[in-house]
Amino acid sequence: MSPPAVPPASASDLNPLGPELVERFRRDLADALGRTAAPEDQFALAVSGGADSMAMLALAHAAYPGRVMAATVDHRLRSASSDEAEMVARWCAKVGIRHATLTPNRTISPTNLQADARKVRYDLLGAWAIGIGAVVLLTAHQCDDQAETFLMRARRGSGPGGLAGIRTRWTWERHRWHRGYPQGGVVAVADVDAVTVVRPLLGWRRRELRGLVETASIPFVDDPSNDDERFDRVRARRLLAEQPWIDAEALARSARICAEADADLDAMMVWLGRERTRESCVEERRIDVAGLPRELRRRLARDAIGYVRLVSAISEGRWSESANVEALLDALEGGTGATQAGVMAVAEGDVWTFREAPPRRSH
Repeated sequence: MSPPAVPPASASDLNPLGPELVERFRRDLADALGRTAAPEDQFALAVSGGADSMAMLALAHAAYPGRVMAATVDHRLRSASSDEAEMVARWCAKVGIRHATLTPNRTISPTNLQADARKVRYDLLGAWAIGIGAVVLLTAHQCDDQAETFLMRARRGSGPGGLAGIRTRWTWERHRWHRGYPQGGVVAVADVDAVTVVRPLLGWRRRELRGLVETASIPFVDDPSNDDERFDRVRARRLLAEQPWIDAEALARSARICAEADADLDAMMVWLGRERTRESCVEERRIDVAGLPRELRRRLARDAIGYVRLVSAISEGRWSESANVEALLDALEGGTGATQAGVMAVAEGDVWTFREAPPRRSH
């Protein structure tokens, strides 16, 4: 499907949104940032060309003219994707927004398509944002996305960290590695570039964002993958549409409550980590879990896996701070061990040791 043509600009095209919508966006962005936007802030926007991201682009441009830059990631997974990126570029040129089209420099894994495409997308967007001097990257996730994520995570049996869903704010980091430090050839982080990723539209519904761009005659495209029921998100979206008694806004509120609880637990874990981490070589993490409830063991285990992956530069396997580690915990609490995301964990009584897993044998 070809994207719609962009008509010639008119005066109303340059500011098609009402002041109340623009002010609402400013407030929501300040809430997402945790502060009022500073005069020197430059905003990098991830814009796919869908209704949500085009609405965010128009709102940000109206709220902060001259301080908005946009990028579209063309994953090259669909024949129409380059045309969609070009549509965004043309609209940006018409209203005076700098735009870049970003393409991956490697093949996206077909066996884990959405997760790998997401990693590629954020790596491209994060590097681009750093390159243009922006420290804030905006994405257009909204309330219905949050509700869908909550349902998907609940189906997988996630705890508070997973049910927190799409975070209002998180930090994307790019690590530059050096070998030979510390002693013993361990890989260590020498420099870290960081971008704050914020989601200012989590309080907006999909239908109102679509109505906004339609009313303002802003072009947008509908991604056909949004109708592909091979993906969990599409099935969750259809369930919400077909079952009106499931309130998307209520699910999003539950996700926000889980996020608050998760943040409080994270603060407690900083202290607990210091108290329960035992001496070891730098590439390992040893923790004493004696007397701790399972949720605290779960969080210490996740933290240990993340640490070992960081210092050992492990890239294999899927990993996130909300990853399901129940099978690993079962093995450790049973006195044995297991491997997850390239990290091997073994139990010696109440002390659990995490280190890089040995390479797999080839046959």
